[in-house]
Amino acid sequence: MPSSLASYVEAWHPEPDTCADDLPPGPTAALSALLDLPGTAAEPGDPLPPLWHWLYFLHWAPQQDLGPDGHPRDARFLPPIPARRRMFAGGRCEIIQPLRLAATAERVSSLAAVTPKQGRTGELLFVTERQEFRQHGRTCLVEEQDIVYRSGEGSTPQHPGMPEDSSVPNAEGPWQLRLQPTETLLFRFSALTANAHRIHYDTPYCRDVEGYPGLVVHGPLLALLMLELVRRGAPERQVRSLSYRLHRPAFKGEHLLADGTPSDGCRARLRVATHREGRHATAEVTFA
Repeated sequence: MPSSLASYVEAWHPEPDTCADDLPPGPTAALSALLDLPGTAAEPGDPLPPLWHWLYFLHWAPQQDLGPDGHPRDARFLPPIPARRRMFAGGRCEIIQPLRLAATAERVSSLAAVTPKQGRTGELLFVTERQEFRQHGRTCLVEEQDIVYRSGEGSTPQHPGMPEDSSVPNAEGPWQLRLQPTETLLFRFSALTANAHRIHYDTPYCRDVEGYPGLVVHGPLLALLMLELVRRGAPERQVRSLSYRLHRPAFKGEHLLADGTPSDGCRARLRVATHREGRHATAEVTFA
C-alpha cells in the first residue's frame, strides 16, 4: 500500500525564516503597466496597494534546483512529498498599516498548519504559511496563505474542454474590471512574481501532464484583480482585512470579469467570473 501523505510530513517542522526587502518602486511600476494603469499605483513613500507586497521578498532559485514542474525541488516550506503538485487555494491578510514603498521592510515566515484531507482525486495536504511584515520596527501586515499539495501518483483532476474566447460574463456588482489574459500577460506576471510554474507558459505540459485544456491564469493574479476593484472603487478607504478563495482555474483567452459590491459601509464582496463559471475566485474586504 502506498504511504499516506501525512506520513511524509510527520517529522517535517521547518524553522521560521526572516528576510528583508527595500521595496524599490520598479516592481510596482511594472505591475501598474501590466494592468494598463495611466501611471504607477504608488510613488516612493506611498502605501502599497493591498497584496502588492507579493511583488517583493522573492526567491529566485538556481536553475539547476528547479523540478520538472518549474517549482524548486526543495525549499523551506515545500512539504517533502513524492511527485509534488501545488495549487494555491487562498488566504487572509490583516493590514494594521500599509507597507510604504521604497522603505526597507522585514518578513518573518513560519509554518502555521499542515492538514491532510481526502479529496475527490485522492489525498491532499493543506499547508498554511504565516507571514508577518514589519517596517520601522512595527508590525504592518499579518498574512496567511493556504497551499494545497497532492502527489502526482494520484489521479489527474478533470477540467473543461478548450477555453472559449468569445463569450463574456454578465456583471452583478457596481465595481467592474474586465480582462482577457494573453500569453504575454501571463509571461509578464510570472516574471514579476518569480513564478516558473509551467502551467502558466507551457501548453503541452498543461495538457499532457497536469490535464488542463490551456494555460492557467495565476491564482494571485485573480486575487489582485479583485483587490484592484477596491483600489479603484473606494480609493479613499483603507482596507483593514481581507480574505480570498480560489475555487476553479481560469484559462488564457477567456474573458474574465472581476466585479464587486460594497455592503453596510464597511465591507465589500468580490468575485472573478467567466461565462462558464460565476465564482472562479471570491474575496471579502473589511475597511478601517
